Amino acid sequence: MNSRIFLFPILCLICFSASSQKYDKQLLQSISSLLNGFHGDVGVYVKNLNTGKIVAINADTVFPTASVVKIPIMIGVMDQINRGGLTFHQELQYKDSLLYAGVDILGSFKQDEKIELSKLIMLMLSMSDNTASLWLQSLAGKGTRINEIIDSLGFKNTRVNSRTPGRKEDQAKYGWGQTTPREIATLMEMIFEGKIISKGASDRMLRSLNRTYWDAVALSEIPPYATVFSKSGAVDQTRNEVLLVKGKKSNYVFSIFTKNNKDTTWQSSNEAWQLTRKISQLLWHYFEPKDAWQPAVDWDKFN
Repeated sequence: MNSRIFLFPILCLICFSASSQKYDKQLLQSISSLLNGFHGDVGVYVKNLNTGKIVAINADTVFPTASVVKIPIMIGVMDQINRGGLTFHQELQYKDSLLYAGVDILGSFKQDEKIELSKLIMLMLSMSDNTASLWLQSLAGKGTRINEIIDSLGFKNTRVNSRTPGRKEDQAKYGWGQTTPREIATLMEMIFEGKIISKGASDRMLRSLNRTYWDAVALSEIPPYATVFSKSGAVDQTRNEVLLVKGKKSNYVFSIFTKNNKDTTWQSSNEAWQLTRKISQLLWHYFEPKDAWQPAVDWDKFN
């Protein structure tokens, strides 16, 4: 089935939905006050999935994705599985040539060691393993095919740049990938609603997005009994996170993207990470006003 034809109704929905969205002025003021004085560029998008009300601050500005690009890569892999080009538990053979230097788990594999595709997906999304991610990007049909799918979904700014013909200038500017706070949050919402490829594919993606290892920033301000689907990304001048939260009564999606950050440190006190925590805490208590949960005072001991 041609994915462009199949997804055309969704494309129309995205094109016309933005103009009809309602804005939460009270929440906008609260978030704006937290952004004052931030040393860098920041974009925020929040949507209450129960009411449809949103907050959008620089939400259509293009930002580097860093590792958030792994959401489009995941969609590309699911497309290949849906078309029969791959199978979820397919056994693959690791080659030393696949190594992306760093501290990745997959990088410790020996030549010709075997691993299932399902475990590569887990490593990409749970551990943000770059070696696994670049391998999956290739298996998905490379950035070219992934970008075709994302374009078919109606997203004009979300793209894979690295190792993708014709996107060298974009890669020089944004790195591995690019998106906007609104687009990536909307993409997450569509996965949640079962609208990406199929209900089965969307459910599989949600399960994978529900078990991240990297939970010390936005997720640290959300109680462990909430259900959260998320992906974060970071390089020196960029710290990003997108998450969809199901609380006791609330359902909301939140994305924060930053670039040109003055604070490029990797400690927990990084300015962008502190901002992300503050907004995440604000959102939880705004959408769950009767829930008094707060992070444990000894959180740092176990983080």
